[in-house]
Amino acid sequence: MALPKRKHGKARRDKSRTHWKLAMRSLSACPQCAKPLVPHRVCPGCGYYRGRQVLVVAEQKTKSKRQA
Repeated sequence: MALPKRKHGKARRDKSRTHWKLAMRSLSACPQCAKPLVPHRVCPGCGYYRGRQVLVVAEQKTKSKRQA
Protein backbone atom coordinates (compact mmCIF):
# COMPACT_ATOMS: atom_id res chain seq x y z
CA MET A 1 0.00 0.00 0.00
CA ALA A 2 1.34 3.40 -0.93
CA LEU A 3 2.16 5.81 1.88
CA PRO A 4 2.67 9.58 1.69
CA LYS A 5 6.20 10.84 2.30
CA ARG A 6 5.03 13.73 4.45
CA LYS A 7 2.01 14.61 6.52
CA HIS A 8 -0.57 16.80 4.83
CA GLY A 9 -1.14 20.04 6.70
CA LYS A 10 -4.39 21.06 8.37
CA ALA A 11 -5.01 23.77 5.78
CA ARG A 12 -4.66 21.29 2.93
CA ARG A 13 -6.91 18.78 4.69
CA ASP A 14 -9.55 21.43 5.35
CA LYS A 15 -9.44 22.69 1.75
CA SER A 16 -10.49 19.27 0.53
CA ARG A 17 -13.45 19.31 2.92
CA THR A 18 -14.96 22.59 1.70
CA HIS A 19 -17.73 20.75 -0.14
CA TRP A 20 -18.80 18.62 2.82
CA LYS A 21 -21.86 20.67 3.61
CA LEU A 22 -25.20 19.80 5.08
CA ALA A 23 -28.06 20.07 2.65
CA MET A 24 -31.51 21.36 3.48
CA ARG A 25 -34.14 18.66 3.54
CA SER A 26 -36.70 19.02 0.81
CA LEU A 27 -40.11 19.81 2.20
CA SER A 28 -43.50 19.51 0.59
CA ALA A 29 -46.92 20.70 1.68
CA CYS A 30 -49.40 18.26 3.16
CA PRO A 31 -52.46 18.04 0.87
CA GLN A 32 -54.78 17.75 3.91
CA CYS A 33 -53.57 20.50 6.26
CA ALA A 34 -50.93 22.32 4.13
CA LYS A 35 -48.24 22.03 6.81
CA PRO A 36 -44.67 21.44 5.58
CA LEU A 37 -43.48 17.84 5.85
CA VAL A 38 -40.70 15.59 4.59
CA PRO A 39 -41.85 13.59 1.54
CA HIS A 40 -42.88 9.93 2.03
CA ARG A 41 -43.59 10.42 5.73
CA VAL A 42 -46.80 10.63 7.76
CA CYS A 43 -47.86 14.22 8.38
CA PRO A 44 -47.27 15.05 12.06
CA GLY A 45 -50.02 17.68 11.95
CA CYS A 46 -52.97 15.64 10.72
CA GLY A 47 -51.76 12.02 10.58
CA TYR A 48 -52.51 11.45 6.89
CA TYR A 49 -50.30 9.58 4.42
CA ARG A 50 -51.20 9.20 0.73
CA GLY A 51 -54.78 10.33 1.30
CA ARG A 52 -55.52 7.95 4.18
CA GLN A 53 -55.45 8.64 7.89
CA VAL A 54 -52.87 6.32 9.46
CA LEU A 55 -52.35 8.09 12.81
CA VAL A 56 -54.79 9.62 15.22
CA VAL A 57 -53.24 12.92 16.26
CA ALA A 58 -54.36 14.37 19.56
CA GLU A 59 -55.17 18.07 19.48
CA GLN A 60 -52.67 20.30 21.22
CA LYS A 61 -53.81 22.00 24.38
CA THR A 62 -54.00 25.75 24.09
CA LYS A 63 -53.07 28.02 26.93
CA SER A 64 -56.20 29.30 28.56
CA LYS A 65 -56.46 32.53 30.46
CA ARG A 66 -56.50 32.32 34.21
CA GLN A 67 -59.94 32.37 35.63
CA ALA A 68 -60.46 34.88 38.40
